[in-house]
Amino acid sequence: MKKNISIKIKSVLVALAMFGMASCDVTDLQPANIIPDNEAFADASRINAAVLGVYEAAQRGFYLGSVQRGYPFGAASTQQGDMRGEDMYNDQLFYEVTYTHTYNPNTANNNGQWISLYRMINRANIVLENLDPALESGVLTQALRDRYRGEALFLRALAHHELVVYFARPYADDPSAMGVPYRTFAINDVSKVEPGEQVGRGTVQSVYDQLLADLNEAEQILPEAGNAYRARRAAAIALKARVKLHMEDFDGVIAEYNKLAPNFEVTANPLTPFRNGTSTDNLFSFENSALSNAGVNGALPNMYGNPENGARGLVKISPLIWRSDFWHPQDTRRSIAGDSDGMVSQGPLGMYTYKYTDNITFSDPSIVIRFAEVVLAAAEAHVRKATPDLAAGLALLNTVRDRALPATVPSFTLADFATPNDLLTAIINETRIEFLAEGRRFPNIHRLAGGGVIPGVPLKATSRSITNIDFYTTNREIPTDYELPYSSHLFIWPIPLEEILTNNTAPLPQNPGY
Repeated sequence: MKKNISIKIKSVLVALAMFGMASCDVTDLQPANIIPDNEAFADASRINAAVLGVYEAAQRGFYLGSVQRGYPFGAASTQQGDMRGEDMYNDQLFYEVTYTHTYNPNTANNNGQWISLYRMINRANIVLENLDPALESGVLTQALRDRYRGEALFLRALAHHELVVYFARPYADDPSAMGVPYRTFAINDVSKVEPGEQVGRGTVQSVYDQLLADLNEAEQILPEAGNAYRARRAAAIALKARVKLHMEDFDGVIAEYNKLAPNFEVTANPLTPFRNGTSTDNLFSFENSALSNAGVNGALPNMYGNPENGARGLVKISPLIWRSDFWHPQDTRRSIAGDSDGMVSQGPLGMYTYKYTDNITFSDPSIVIRFAEVVLAAAEAHVRKATPDLAAGLALLNTVRDRALPATVPSFTLADFATPNDLLTAIINETRIEFLAEGRRFPNIHRLAGGGVIPGVPLKATSRSITNIDFYTTNREIPTDYELPYSSHLFIWPIPLEEILTNNTAPLPQNPGY
């Protein structure tokens, strides 16, 4: 039987016998050569390069047959998370398909995310299958074997969680719903193609079970020391907190937070994590430099930046959140960059994030998870768990909110909230403010809609209609559109048509409605 090896899950098999780790080390920022499998694990330095190749697959991505596009963890994927929500605004054609819910099984951006994530997963699995032989032959010490295995498991889990959020229904709604293929073995030879095709979608429950298995092992074997640019124990714990929040395992979220709290803290200045990638708030990021980055269309400052500063300005802050009554006007996360640094860049067309600044050499890191996210996840968990602890949830909310406000603005108190649900709403709104332009809005919509907390994707400002700063600084009416109920089939993306058509032995079932 003829086997069509698509660019989908097996995309790393451009040359079947080659390991395909080409390009640049993402972390050390030094060149790494393409080398065959049987040589890639012949000494410790090459094994390190192979591990860094997994980071590179995450940092630089894949799109329409080329790299450096911002998938799966560059600007393109961050924009997907923002454009599926209402807090960032689509200003040009580039992401209008995502913003207006007009995608289909052939949509290039969605398919690019799928392809690049499975490419990254395959590289992680190649590493995982070769570490124990290297240990047994004396090439690696036990400590290095454990570190590299922990990194690969963490990256594999990170990729699969992105897939299950965008291509499957939420765990909070129905764990028995169709999941995504969870790949635990490498496809680096023709003989592996058919077994790879036999790995079906499984259930959302099975995906989350394997996510936790990978992350639990990673937590045990990753080193505590290190910084945010390579996975360490804290990164695995933080990702577990995110996963457990999606599972509505609220006691589990709090347990993961408690592991991190003694050693990490939210920075006093909300801008610090974006100017210092190794701050106490940065738990895991993908590093970029002038020599190793996702290119013009994959760089956060270029895609999100103000055109007045030479950026493309494809995405700006929505006037809906800018003018919301829950965002305090004295919040420093509204600070306008000018003579001094700030978090927002103002121009005649509107407000742009200034979290990312280097639109020349594209050196801003792609931040994946911050301690502030875990703090707010724990705050939500305290409010939503079976026996709520509203005081604990409130204290954690104030940890994030207060450091962005002058001392003259009082902390929230329980008296400010008529019901526990009002406190929950404040925590969710704080999350929207804190992670503006970081791609986290749709993952939160996904789980909250699945859990019945919100009805779906809220109304957005109408695409390409916000053409003047007046929409932000006056009471000018904001046109809106694109509200999407959770019940719509468009709430999750379709499985790429090419994935289905080229899987000869066991085609994946499509998401209903497509």
